[in-house]
Amino acid sequence: MLKDITIGQYLPGDSVVHRLDPRTKILLVIGFITSLFLVSNYLGYLIVAAFIAHITVTAKIPFKLILKSIKPLLYFILFTAIINLFMTEGRSVFHFWFLNITIEGINLTVMMSLRLIFLVFGTSILTYTTSPIILTDGIESLLKPFRKIGVPSHEIAMMMTIALRFIPTIIDETDKIMKAQSARGSDFESGNIMQRAKALIPILVPLFISAFRRADDLAMAMECRCYRGGEGRTKLKELKMAGIDAVGFGYSLIVFSFIIMLK
Repeated sequence: MLKDITIGQYLPGDSVVHRLDPRTKILLVIGFITSLFLVSNYLGYLIVAAFIAHITVTAKIPFKLILKSIKPLLYFILFTAIINLFMTEGRSVFHFWFLNITIEGINLTVMMSLRLIFLVFGTSILTYTTSPIILTDGIESLLKPFRKIGVPSHEIAMMMTIALRFIPTIIDETDKIMKAQSARGSDFESGNIMQRAKALIPILVPLFISAFRRADDLAMAMECRCYRGGEGRTKLKELKMAGIDAVGFGYSLIVFSFIIMLK
């Protein structure tokens, strides 16, 4: 299960999507999420699926990798689906004791499940095609106008990027600790929920210690390199939008507008 968590991973490439300006991709992801929550029929979801498939092929990202990012959220999606299926009122199609399934509940369950899956797909493409450093520059550039009202744009961008960067590292560390504990006779699979929760204590303690140690080492390394925040800092590569960003904006806005019009 730990190997199925792909949040924060970056796949180097030279596709059209990789070459887009990070600000363009961030704004398009925001537009995608907004339009996704406005979809209210299956035709709209079909267009969203086609759009994601086209972007995935263009970015040359394996579909297996995209599907792999869904696995850690399967239980959450299943829980949400069950809640919507049995708690939505409407025209009943099945009733047993206190369980009541309605046509409206089935439709809401399918749409909410698709919405969550497509939401993971869209955000995963952003991290797969944008390196953490470039993503930091894009977030900082978009937040720069808010510095006039006291928003620390550079610090926020840095914290978000460090968090994304260390997700794969913490996952690998957790996997190593679990293997070490299993070699010492620990069992993480059998037993009830309480027993499994207690079995996680030997993992959480060293994991927290390792995470704090890494944070301390990172802070010391940044301090040794005279890091003082974003004030007065220059960049080796300045972000510049090109014609490919205009094409990407135009194509995506047409799709998003069509989805919203369908509502």
